[in-house]
Amino acid sequence: MPKGKILVVDDEPKIVSLVRTYLEREGYQVAEACDGRLALEAFKSESPNLVILDVMLPGLDGLEVCREIRRSSEVPIIMLTARDEDTDKLIGLELGADDYITKPFSPRELVARVRAVLRRSLPSQSPASSSSRLKLGDLVLDEERFEATCHEQSLALTPAEFHILAVLARSPGRVFSRSQLLDRALGETYEGYERTIDVHIKNLRHKLGAAAGKDDCSIVTVHGIGYKLQEPGRG
Repeated sequence: MPKGKILVVDDEPKIVSLVRTYLEREGYQVAEACDGRLALEAFKSESPNLVILDVMLPGLDGLEVCREIRRSSEVPIIMLTARDEDTDKLIGLELGADDYITKPFSPRELVARVRAVLRRSLPSQSPASSSSRLKLGDLVLDEERFEATCHEQSLALTPAEFHILAVLARSPGRVFSRSQLLDRALGETYEGYERTIDVHIKNLRHKLGAAAGKDDCSIVTVHGIGYKLQEPGRG
């Protein structure tokens, strides 16, 4: 049976064809689009499980497509960029992308990233138990249902954000380095690009702050080390 549907968005036909071949070989269904407008139309009509999205697209660029998708969906997004610049990567992550890969890339590496991101986007497959539900003050994470709430307001978290927050919530007050969060939450080092954690933390702080309106579930920076989730009442 198909493992899921992947929407591949790139204006280079050779890249789309190569990626399609490798994904279909792994059992995925593939939809495709060659520009930003068609990407949004395909996203609505195809309902993919994951989007592979090139940054440099004609017309509506990949960053704007990512922004539009995030207005209504938390489906995983992997950004493709031909630039070896931090700016594109950081902006993509700030807009809600889950991962990125720089061109030229290995098709096998891209498939591995797809598997990893999809695996993180799945709810826990373990039997229901109290251990699958984390509660810290008014912050509640249900790992079985892959749901997060703060002050009874739903948090629209990407898979990466959910797993990072879960790692922090399991050990409130404990300081995690960026590399520890990458390893424990995402299971890979993203080519050693630890600043991805900084962007995910920034997004989490914004979403927690919007829901809570106060600092009882705040993520604290420990300068020179990493991050911790502030225990309620310990501000």
